[in-house]
Amino acid sequence: MSIEDDAENVARRPLTARLENGLTLVYEAMPWLPSLSASLVMPYGSATDPEGLEGATNVLQEWMQRGAGDLDSRALSDALEDLGVRWSANAGRESSGITASFLASELDEVMPLLASAVMSPRFDEPEFEASREVALQELHSLEDAPSTKMFDLLVTRFVTSPQGRSPYGTAEGLAALTPDVVREEAHRNLGPQGAVLALAGGSDWEGVQSAVRRAFESWTGGGRETPPVETAAPGRDHVEAATSQVQIGLAYPAPAPGTDEAYVYSVALNVLSGSMGSRLFTEVREKRGLVYSVSAFTRYLRGFGYTVGYAGTTPERAEETLDVFLAELRRLAKGVSAEELERAKTGILSGLVMQGESSGATAGRLAGDTFNLGRPRTLEEITSQIEAVTLDDVNQYVAANPVPEPTVVTLGPAGVAVGAHA
Repeated sequence: MSIEDDAENVARRPLTARLENGLTLVYEAMPWLPSLSASLVMPYGSATDPEGLEGATNVLQEWMQRGAGDLDSRALSDALEDLGVRWSANAGRESSGITASFLASELDEVMPLLASAVMSPRFDEPEFEASREVALQELHSLEDAPSTKMFDLLVTRFVTSPQGRSPYGTAEGLAALTPDVVREEAHRNLGPQGAVLALAGGSDWEGVQSAVRRAFESWTGGGRETPPVETAAPGRDHVEAATSQVQIGLAYPAPAPGTDEAYVYSVALNVLSGSMGSRLFTEVREKRGLVYSVSAFTRYLRGFGYTVGYAGTTPERAEETLDVFLAELRRLAKGVSAEELERAKTGILSGLVMQGESSGATAGRLAGDTFNLGRPRTLEEITSQIEAVTLDDVNQYVAANPVPEPTVVTLGPAGVAVGAHA
């Protein structure tokens, strides 16, 4: 076995530990890298925002970056920059977190700074309005990003449980926030219970454990829970917008993440939309020239998977585009060919190889798997599951599980004949 092969095998065995306070630590070695990436995921998001205060999590995630412990906003930024750290905080639907990348040699210095952001954020009063203003700008920026706005509206229409709330919040909710409200949300949310910290890169397990334990062992609190995902009955909505194009979105349930069915379905979906030779690209764009962009992909919430479809086109071609898209979804139940199967599997496996070269993608995968599935998967496990999918597996699955009627949201000029007005 070559040195490279041995290193790859080591990298495919993530190691886990659970701290006494409930924080789950996951590490995957990538010894050929001089850097580390970290992904801290905590179980709160727009789904846990108080009613009428939508956007609280988004403001919290921005405010917590503006000073921690003895360091005010400027001092914290300087300390991170001095160590060469690139970091950001993000607010999601049922989880939020912090990501960071840095040189592995700086691990012992970086972990206390990362820990202080969640254990002792300053929440200085003068920084609150700036944090809320950033959240408002993000919300308003959707008007200049019609596809992003459409996807946000699509999930809100499709998911009726609290997970359907937009991570951007609402203008009314953001306006109603006060510093005390957000501090109270931080008190309820920021804690190790249910949180996952994943690292990947060029360090060693003993060093990672030691640095994380020293930094996070005194962290307490947290443990928010969200209800099971619920979805709406299929329907169609058109949202009027002053755009020259029409954004078309579709959503429908898919197998739960990590199940045998999810691996089979991922191959079937890749036949539909995975390359320039996929069915959607060929039928909707190449043959008919209906769109400038078309795709379908899977998204996950805890214990729930769903497929999202997208097409961008002109108002004159919107109705035909949707009709052809839906026809391709229905045609999937008739089965796929051996050639399509092999092309789809090759595309997925190639993507896994490329993701495996990135410490950031690896840390994100480990954190996401541990949060959503309760355990990290190895690349070898995922690869072997995809490789094992046969033509019979796919064709039996799609025949027994035809694509259900989707929820459809379109966004564009008034009068587009693809759905009822919202």
